[in-house]
Formats: sequence, structure tokens, C-alpha cells
Amino acid sequence: MSAASRAPQRSNRAAQSSNRAARAARARRRATLAAGAAAAALLLTACGSGGTSGGGGNTGFVTGTDGISTVAAGQRVAAPELAGETLEGKKLDVGDYKGKVVVLNVWGSWCNPCRAEAKYFAKVSKAYEGKDVQFVGINTRDGSTTAALAFEKDFGISYPSLYDPTGKLMLRFEKGTLNPQAIPSTLVLDREGRIAARSLTALDEERLRKMLEPVVAEK
Repeated sequence: MSAASRAPQRSNRAAQSSNRAARAARARRRATLAAGAAAAALLLTACGSGGTSGGGGNTGFVTGTDGISTVAAGQRVAAPELAGETLEGKKLDVGDYKGKVVVLNVWGSWCNPCRAEAKYFAKVSKAYEGKDVQFVGINTRDGSTTAALAFEKDFGISYPSLYDPTGKLMLRFEKGTLNPQAIPSTLVLDREGRIAARSLTALDEERLRKMLEPVVAEK
């Protein structure tokens, strides 16, 4: 075969190779865009206005028109073991606060509703200092403690938060108690360490106090 006849074939092969490379590049771009969209969708579902369902289970919650769920004293279940390191790297075991009313707030620095409610938690937690009430945060899905610590500083949060980047502490609760997609969430534990009230939405000061005060008043 002459050089002249081989030249068009080489040109065709080069063009085909170029087309294949272009198609592969387009496929990679589509895959990257799809992955980004999926991640964005997960973030949106993980941080929103929350919901009224914890995912089934017989938890005894009765939800009021204000979205706050309560449990009668005789139907309450104990919170699971919640222990680990705080954002500052200190050891913390929620069980050590038995005898006090405990407010557990699940939050993330990436979550806008968490930012909206943070000032109320800072204010109410300070109002209850010295009154046998302990606030504890559970920080979730923050890849490092840097942003979470900055969040606490910005909003004046003085109580400790367990660092739970993978959400494993949330999964310890009985099915139907918390919804991993409802961030922020808040639980109030009575003095025996049992779950007495719950909100799966962001709280303002009035609703936070409404959750807390009846449990504090119990003897």
C-alpha cells in the first residue's frame, strides 16, 4: 500500500480517536455534575425545616400543633449512652448529668436553620445556669472542628458539644426518636435521663422554653 493511500486511513483513525476522547470527556463531565447534584440534594435534605416524624417506632411521642412532641412520664425511655470528645477535645459523658434536666441540640455549622436558632439556645442556656439544667450540643457532619468552634464563638454558645461528624451518636437512639435528615433537632431529657420532649425543627426562644419549662417543673 502506498504512502498516499495510508495517509487517509491514519487521518480517519486519528479523527475516531479524537471523537472517542471527546465523548469520554463529556461522560466524565456529566458524571461530575450528577455527583455534585446528588451531594447538594443530600445537604438540602439534611438541613431544612425538619419534620414531625422520626422514622417510625413506638416512642410514645405526642406531637402538638406547635410541632413539639412530648412523652408522658410513664412512657419515657432512657436516652442511649452519649459519650465522646467535645469540640475542644475534652471527654464528655451525658450520663454524668443524671439528676439534671438535659437539653440536647443536634446541629452543624453548615446548617442555616441551626444558625437561626443558635442565639436563642445561647440566651436560654445562660438563663438556666445554676438551675440544675445542662445544655449539650451534638455537632454533626462538620468535617473538622474549626468551623464548629467558630460557630460557637460567633453565637456565644458556652455549653459543650460532642463532636459527631459521622452521625453515629444519632443512630444510637431508638428508632423513631430522631430523623437523621432533620437538622437541627432538640431533645429534653428529664432528671432520670429519659426523653421527655422533642423538636425536629429549628426553635425560637418561646418554643425552646415551652419544651424545657414543664420538665424543669417536674419533681
